[in-house]
Amino acid sequence: MATIVEKFFDSKDALTAELSTTLEQSLVNGIEADGRAVLMVSGGSSPAPAYKHLSNLALDWAKIDVAMVDERWVDAAHKKSNEAFIKSTLLQNHGAAANFITMKNNAETAQQGSAECEAAYQQLKRPFDVTILGMGPDGHTASLFPHAGGLQQGLETSQLVCAINAIESEVTGNITERMTLTLAAIAQSKVVKLLISGEEKFAVYKAAKAGGDENDMPLRAVLNHPTINIEVYWAP
Repeated sequence: MATIVEKFFDSKDALTAELSTTLEQSLVNGIEADGRAVLMVSGGSSPAPAYKHLSNLALDWAKIDVAMVDERWVDAAHKKSNEAFIKSTLLQNHGAAANFITMKNNAETAQQGSAECEAAYQQLKRPFDVTILGMGPDGHTASLFPHAGGLQQGLETSQLVCAINAIESEVTGNITERMTLTLAAIAQSKVVKLLISGEEKFAVYKAAKAGGDENDMPLRAVLNHPTINIEVYWAP
C-alpha cells in the first residue's frame, strides 16, 4: 500500500492555508535541489484558492514547470477545459512566468495526440515535485474513470500519459475523450496531494482505501501502489 498521511481540517480556508504553504515549500525545495521544480495540477474547485494564492507569490517562476494531470479533449478556451481553469487561477500575476506544458495539441483526437503529449511530458524533470489529484464520487482520480475505455492502459502502461474515453454522466451516457496521467506517472512524484471535500466524498475515499476492485474505483490503484507517497487533505 502507498504511504498515506491524512490531514483533516475544520474548514476549507484552513485546508487552503496549509496546502498553499506546503506547495510553496515543495517548489522552493525543488528549485534548490534540482534547478527546476515541476508541479502537476488538477482542475476543480478545491485547489483553486491555493492556485490563486501561489500566483501572487514572487517565486522563481521561470524555473517552475506546470503541467496538467488530465484534460478533456476540447478547445483550450472551452468552459470545461482544465487548461482554461489553470490559466485563470495559477498562471496569473507572478505565476504567468511559469513554463506551462499543455496536454492539448493539434491532433484530431486524444488517441492521436497521445504520442505528442507523451514526448512533451517525457522532457519534464522526474520525480515530479508535486502532483495534485482530486477524486470523484465514483472513485475516479485524474481521468482514470471506472471501466472507461483505455482504463487498463492507464493502470498498466509505463507511459506517462494515455487517452481515455470516460462516461461523464450515467444519466446522459455522454462519453468524452480525455488525456490523463497514468498510474505510472502518478507514481513518479515526490508527493501526491489528494484533495477531498465533504462527508460524501470522504466516505468514497474510505471505501477505496478499504480495498476492492481497482476497475470499480480506480483511486484504489493509487492507494494500493507500494511506492506512492500520498497526503490526503480533507475538509467538510
